[in-house]
Amino acid sequence: MRLLRPRRRRSAAASAYRASKPPALGTPWRDAHYAVVDLETTGLDPRRDEIVSFASIPIEDARVMVGGTRATIVRPARMPEAETIRIHGLRPADLADAPVLPEVLDLMLESLTGRVLVAHVAWVERGFLAVALKRAGLRVAEPVLDTSVLAQQVLAPEDLGEGQALSLGDVARTLGLPVHSPHVAAGDALTTAQLFLALATHLDHKEPQTIGSLARLSSG
Repeated sequence: MRLLRPRRRRSAAASAYRASKPPALGTPWRDAHYAVVDLETTGLDPRRDEIVSFASIPIEDARVMVGGTRATIVRPARMPEAETIRIHGLRPADLADAPVLPEVLDLMLESLTGRVLVAHVAWVERGFLAVALKRAGLRVAEPVLDTSVLAQQVLAPEDLGEGQALSLGDVARTLGLPVHSPHVAAGDALTTAQLFLALATHLDHKEPQTIGSLARLSSG
């Protein structure tokens, strides 16, 4: 007799994310919709560490849609230690009554569906989102655009760090952009969104950019 495992019910948000298709790579960058994401976490290893804060800001028609911001704190299974609390400021007392990750996954998926994901030092967001989405049987949709890598195509060599990605605040200030609430997910997402528009516009002036060309530049 073969035992059947009960089927995991998939939410409407998960189904919509699975069914959505990314824009064609030949799409002019201004015609695409984006989700600019920032995560605060208990560390940098998605196999061991956890998300404690999520924010996503949409970009449409090459404009930051601040009113569409989605943000939430998340209660981890293991509370952050002092080392990371000093960075993001989220204490166990702040997180004790927050929803756990499965309870906010639909909000995250709704903010990402049908959009190109943008992040600064995107391997962090990509890694943690991959773990979160895997629980729903999903994968992070490609492409993912990385403003820290795109900045290397725009900034002068003397403005770039040696062997390490420049911090979000450093890149923004170098380009004369405002820095909003550092290490607060919604603030960093807004800074990243404005940075992405500045970088894409600069690159587009040199040569017309598409989703595919920005993806290639983001891959380094």
